[in-house]
Amino acid sequence: RLSSLREAVPDIPFQMLLRGANGVGYTSYPDNVVYEFCKLAKETGMDVFRVFDSVNYIENMKLGIDAVGQAGGIVEAAVCYTGDVADPNRGMYDLEYYLNFVRQLKAQGIHVLAIKDMAGLLKPEAATMLVSAIREEHPDLPIHVHTHDTAGTGVASMLACAKAGADAVDAAMDAMSGMTSQPSLGALVASTANSDFNTGMTLKEVSQVNEYWEECRGLYAPFESGQKSGSADVYIHEMPGGQYTNLLYQSSQLGLTGQWAHVKEAYAVANRLLGDIIKVTPSSKVA
Repeated sequence: RLSSLREAVPDIPFQMLLRGANGVGYTSYPDNVVYEFCKLAKETGMDVFRVFDSVNYIENMKLGIDAVGQAGGIVEAAVCYTGDVADPNRGMYDLEYYLNFVRQLKAQGIHVLAIKDMAGLLKPEAATMLVSAIREEHPDLPIHVHTHDTAGTGVASMLACAKAGADAVDAAMDAMSGMTSQPSLGALVASTANSDFNTGMTLKEVSQVNEYWEECRGLYAPFESGQKSGSADVYIHEMPGGQYTNLLYQSSQLGLTGQWAHVKEAYAVANRLLGDIIKVTPSSKVA
């Protein structure tokens, strides 16, 4: 499938996630398996490998970084974001925590730094603080920001990241955007028009492509999770975007539709019991 896509789309870089020593699974694999997987992925058409570890453990990151580098891929190493760097009472995940981890990643010879905001917790003020601090310390390191729009602040946060020095931010076609997906591409294109951050795209062009995805989403509507709107209480339970929709659907299947608020509260309790961990696959499976 990857080789077919590469043949059909020869001039656009492909990107994938690589969970360090976990590869693309939930467990730790032998080193040679990770190396061989990266080699085959690169040969078949993959370009950019976003390497991350679910608890920002640098030793697991090293394996993935080395495997991608040896395969000849672009190493986009990620720092997973949680908490709120703008809140001085938020505990161990302060600005220095992230700057220190970025230093460790930079020492590994990475090509690009990703800020992986898997739960959409990066508020505009925190985005400005974090990205500007990284940019000041690493002026030549490309910064790529990924977020989810669960609380509805994604567009504002990505604009703040751009103004603070980020080089790229992730977005989704309008029909597929919002809630636990990424912020709206159309909104970002329109918001940056006639500014120093102009994307080079026009809203008309984006809207024409979006018409196709609107039709596609209608076809797949029976398989959606049931989420109807954004929810700012993600700042309380800190559930990652993918986990949010999965758990919402699972709760519905278990007959807990009317108790979703209690499920989210239980998730937050489980996080506190585990020591306020960074929550992204596989560590997000705490519930």
